[in-house]
Amino acid sequence: MTEPTDEATVAKPSPPTVETVEAMVRAQMAASLGGRRGIIEAAIPGVLFTVVWLATKDIRLALIVGGLGVGVALVVRLVQRSTVQYVFNAAFSVAIGYVFTRIAANAGGDASDQALAYFLPGILISLGYTIVLGASCLLRWPAVGFMVGSVSGDPLAWHDDRQVVKLCTRLTWVLLAPGAIGVLLQGPVWLLGWTDTIDKDTAVLIVSILRLGLGWALRIASWSLIIWLLARNATPIEPKPDAEPA
Repeated sequence: MTEPTDEATVAKPSPPTVETVEAMVRAQMAASLGGRRGIIEAAIPGVLFTVVWLATKDIRLALIVGGLGVGVALVVRLVQRSTVQYVFNAAFSVAIGYVFTRIAANAGGDASDQALAYFLPGILISLGYTIVLGASCLLRWPAVGFMVGSVSGDPLAWHDDRQVVKLCTRLTWVLLAPGAIGVLLQGPVWLLGWTDTIDKDTAVLIVSILRLGLGWALRIASWSLIIWLLARNATPIEPKPDAEPA
């Protein structure tokens, strides 16, 4: 009787290891940040909007200038035939900000109300992001693990190894920290401005500084901590021994 071959075993995707996690996170980090240029392009709309608004108090002009900044970045990317991913992220930021300013205007809000409304989507998105990632950790199915599964060939194999689950949980907590801190700091300031407890223009300035200045600093710090955790845990995971034949 012919012995079964090991072709099926060879064809089966290898289980995720710590090295798998490290390689995936480094790739995702590069794709997310996009280097200095990607960071600048992502910040363009908020910076231009805030500067123009504070200088002119013209909400329409602030939105137009922010949009033009994105347009210039897009043209440069197209001419250079490089990825436009980060420019589209910035364009989305302007578009959703515009929608919220229109909602505020239709509700009877003045220009200051509209300027403050421009920053609300970012706070809400960060809040949702924090809730989803935090819940994934509490349920012991950390979101980073699904990223690992998406590139390892088996979407759920990573969950069979406690060491991978533990590492992915740590990485997910670190990943959500900048957004969570942003919500905790920006949210109260935004509410104080919206309820006229503090001057709305002051609230716009503080939220923009927290979002564009502290926000990126926290994100870079988060990725740096992730790199440290990966370097600290970068040891192979011993594969599970195959069951002995009966």
